[in-house]
Amino acid sequence: MSVPAPYRQILAQQNTAGVYCFASFVYPALEAFGEALIGEFTERLNALDPFFSEDHDAQAQAVLGASRLLAFDDEGRVRLPDEFINHAGISDGVSFVGMGRKFQIWDPEKFAPVERARIERARAARAGAAS
Repeated sequence: MSVPAPYRQILAQQNTAGVYCFASFVYPALEAFGEALIGEFTERLNALDPFFSEDHDAQAQAVLGASRLLAFDDEGRVRLPDEFINHAGISDGVSFVGMGRKFQIWDPEKFAPVERARIERARAARAGAAS
């Protein structure tokens, strides 16, 4: 999969030797990010006891334990592991969804209803704020 140049540039600015990725535990999508977000997450995780906190273990496993650093080739592409492709139901193409400090990778057909729902939620939030 070819990662768009703007995403690669941001990752390079973070000294990320590729892109970190894991199968979302919420959606049939992949969560992708760089060193900056890993650092922020680890800092928050450090506030929890690593031996006696179930929250620590759940969060660490869900993100750190499931993440893989996917290296770019000379063309800016990465090879998605089969389990990631299967989780996201990716077949022919992908949609990259920028979300600030992270981005998501979706099968376009699976993302379409989620995109509509997110836009409706944003509209409802704006309408509520305007009242």
